[in-house]
Amino acid sequence: QVQLVESGGGLVQPGGSLRLSCAASGSGFSFNDMGWHRQAPGKQRELVAIITSGGSTGYADSVKGRFTISRDNAKNTVYLQMNSLKAEDTAVYYCRAIRGPRGYWGQGTQVTVSS
Repeated sequence: QVQLVESGGGLVQPGGSLRLSCAASGSGFSFNDMGWHRQAPGKQRELVAIITSGGSTGYADSVKGRFTISRDNAKNTVYLQMNSLKAEDTAVYYCRAIRGPRGYWGQGTQVTVSS
């Protein structure tokens, strides 16, 4: 079984930074695409950033230039560096990982941007 655990969320002021981490349980697993999604109350879950096994990345227009996704395949971990945070970035952030035909979700971590 695969388990994804997010960490690094919290409360930050506008303009601040946070780094989210998502680690797969155990070791020796290999994933294809990995990504971060977010969902605010009353809103649909949206894709924020993705990264392929080869390191190619993609971002939602709303976060381009502010967020950076990266991964450490040896640690089965994906990161999301979030800079210049805005109030509209407030949401629960979910890790997503794909291995072969199966996809997995993390439990989510709350990010709140407020003064």
